[in-house]
Amino acid sequence: MRILSIAVNTFRENLREKLLYNLLFFALLMIGSSILLSRITLGDYHRLILDLGLASINLFGVLIAIFVGIGLVSKEVDRKTIYTIVSKPIPRYEFLLGKYCGLVITLLANTVVMVAGLLIVLQVMDVPITSLVFKSLALIFLELMVITAVAVLFSTFTSATLSAIFTLAVYVIGHLSGDLKEFSKKLDEVSQMAVNAIYYTLPNLERFNLKGHVIHHLDFGLADMALTLAYGLTYAAFLLLLASVIFQRRDFQ
Repeated sequence: MRILSIAVNTFRENLREKLLYNLLFFALLMIGSSILLSRITLGDYHRLILDLGLASINLFGVLIAIFVGIGLVSKEVDRKTIYTIVSKPIPRYEFLLGKYCGLVITLLANTVVMVAGLLIVLQVMDVPITSLVFKSLALIFLELMVITAVAVLFSTFTSATLSAIFTLAVYVIGHLSGDLKEFSKKLDEVSQMAVNAIYYTLPNLERFNLKGHVIHHLDFGLADMALTLAYGLTYAAFLLLLASVIFQRRDFQ
């Protein structure tokens, strides 16, 4: 109940963020612009609408996760309210989990709005809505949960600016994991070990990218879906566990 209470309060605080509405507005604008772009596109415009729509939900969802997530702890420190919180009989990990859940609820609400905008565009443009579209949207939200956990982890021991930089770096590298693996094969043994350590430590975010499957109508079975869900949830849980340990040991004196 304490975690739920903190999550609800965090959700209410996030609703006051003007940046949240600006990002949501631009996301819907980007999704809607696919209608205009389809008019000047030669060939199959269905692919353009699907690609742009899914990419917009992913991009702006990540921006919301980063720029709202990095302030979950730093805001409490800046306002000096963290001293009141840690002095209460509330375990620090519950406070952190409550903050995380609050941001996930915020992301869910924003994702639902963006998905509704995409479905309206698909309906207007007579683009077939397949099960692959919903699978892709589900994995996009799972990726947002992982990125949020990354942002929460960095916010427990760094400033808001550094948290944003580090989280954005993890997002970019996570989508270049395959290229990183191939690049390591051309290096010497020591460099290859270092690159492989990064490859296996950071999340492979390309696992959550089904845009190619949606556009080219490639099958993505239930077994693959289950494995990807297990991977994402396990990785997010590990990051939250690590964040809780760091936050527990942090001295706010």
